[in-house]
Amino acid sequence: MTGSSTPTTQFLDVPGGRLAYDDTVQGDGAPVVLLPGMLDSRTAYRHLHPLLTAAGRRVITMDLRGFGESSITWDDYSPAAIATDVIALLDHLGIERAVLAGNSYSGASVVKVAGDAPGRVAGIVLLDAFIENLPPNALQRAAFGVMGALLVHSPAFWGLYHRKMAYPGARPADFDAYVDGLVAAMRTPGRKAATRGYVRGDSAPTGWSAAVQCPALVVMGSKDPDFPKPELVADRQAAALHARKVMIEGAGHYPMADQPQATADALLPFLAELV
Repeated sequence: MTGSSTPTTQFLDVPGGRLAYDDTVQGDGAPVVLLPGMLDSRTAYRHLHPLLTAAGRRVITMDLRGFGESSITWDDYSPAAIATDVIALLDHLGIERAVLAGNSYSGASVVKVAGDAPGRVAGIVLLDAFIENLPPNALQRAAFGVMGALLVHSPAFWGLYHRKMAYPGARPADFDAYVDGLVAAMRTPGRKAATRGYVRGDSAPTGWSAAVQCPALVVMGSKDPDFPKPELVADRQAAALHARKVMIEGAGHYPMADQPQATADALLPFLAELV
């Protein structure tokens, strides 16, 4: 996060490890819990976070298992395991109901929480998530396998992905320093095993959306390189979740970073409608 009002990192011990999070504590309406994508940290929301808090929202961001300031070594890095962490955090903070937002890999986790614990979720937001993705063909499966191996064995490839693909248009002012930090984090001892856990996880499970009953918002960058047809994937998600869809023109895989104001403009009306 940025600015003098940066929330202090706090920790929650759960079976298997320790989770890092921060909480603005104050705010109107249901608290908003923001989950980053795989191999990232909660600072992925460093530009969106102040826009939401300035609008009066209570915002909580959590590092996923294995990355950020959470402990590195876990037995399970799956979206379902992350979903249990979210519920544990809500319990710890005494939050009855929250809005959950997940980017990329963690989109499946917020869908899982909404389906498993509907009374705890006021609404969900998918930010360039993989759930309900188009089934990959043989060539795509092979390409994903190669990319996964590169991520595990060559942290520099993660930096290359960000610099050459993930941000096709606008980039935040701190982009280079941020990407350098992501690559350095992947070189931390033990991080290879965590990376392997995410690469082998199923970020696009089938059937989970059917259990979701809460309001949902699908946000997708129109130039997200992770999807050959971003809007088609967004349409599939919106149909499965009976959700509102917002395409952010020119945004890549991380709209909360490359177009934070447009992302906030999509989220805030949705949040205002939730009771």
